[in-house]
Amino acid sequence: MERRTIGAGALEVGAVGLGCMPMSWAYSGSRQRGDESVRAVHGALDAGSTLLDTADMYGPFTNELLVGRGLKERRADAFVSTKVGLLVGEQHIVANGRPGYVKRACDASLRRLQTDVIDLYQLHREDPEVPVEETWGAMAELVQAGKVRALGLCAVGARGGRRSGGGLHDATIGLLKRVQQVFPVSAVEAELSVWSPEALESLLPWCEARGIGFLAAMPLGNGFLTGTLTPGEGFEPDDLRARHPRFTAEMMAANQPIVVGLRRLAARHGAEVTPAQVALAWILAQGRHVIPVPGTKHERWATQNAAAAALRLTPADLAEVAGLPGARGSWD
Repeated sequence: MERRTIGAGALEVGAVGLGCMPMSWAYSGSRQRGDESVRAVHGALDAGSTLLDTADMYGPFTNELLVGRGLKERRADAFVSTKVGLLVGEQHIVANGRPGYVKRACDASLRRLQTDVIDLYQLHREDPEVPVEETWGAMAELVQAGKVRALGLCAVGARGGRRSGGGLHDATIGLLKRVQQVFPVSAVEAELSVWSPEALESLLPWCEARGIGFLAAMPLGNGFLTGTLTPGEGFEPDDLRARHPRFTAEMMAANQPIVVGLRRLAARHGAEVTPAQVALAWILAQGRHVIPVPGTKHERWATQNAAAAALRLTPADLAEVAGLPGARGSWD
């Protein structure tokens, strides 16, 4: 697989990563199987998808444990990214950016992942009660201690900016400017997909201008862009899509033209090419510093997603994607 670099430290990863969250968090709990998830990790690594993206809050904690199982005897093949800064309660999620907590959380993640170093340690969210410079400083000390190789930041949601009329990622860029004064940012993780292209406006160019890697989260639109979901089929209560405004039966039906367009492009490139691969190839075409991180718990999909790295969209293909209708949802 093509290799891409993250940050000024030139850390190399496969062009397509693996999002591990669905293995134990947020999607169809009854369909989660530990052994199948471990096979998905191995399949991704075999296909060249070296970046494994997890977080301590997924589960919580069980996702890192699963990834740790998958890393046994394969640690040298993987680039491990995990996150810190969010705590999961019974019915709520709260931020914790206190330096002491960050250091303890890192040690716990290292144990669960069964490794002595985290390749990319990301701040999941800023703690409003702790200056972000203090949180980032503690993370920088972990780099100096040899427990972490590089630091990253997860973007805050863009929908608030949409409502207020401001820049969609102004808050994230503001945070990035502050933490860059403390220690270099190697990567930013933010939503980017054919049906959520907002990061192209300012965040992605900001990162590109500074040599910062961009990890495209939810590159397949929470599964919608794969073309495998049926409007009205419904989701399990613990599935995040059961409460997502783009996954009502009405909105899924209204957004089908996006999938139809991706399927048409896929057919043009060959009978074996899928809409998901076209969606990932579109992200890869946005810049050499961009790495899509599609999430899955199945080896089949992990291997298929990795194959998107070999798909090259033409200028005409990219123009066709740009001409697809924008996604509709209850916030529009």
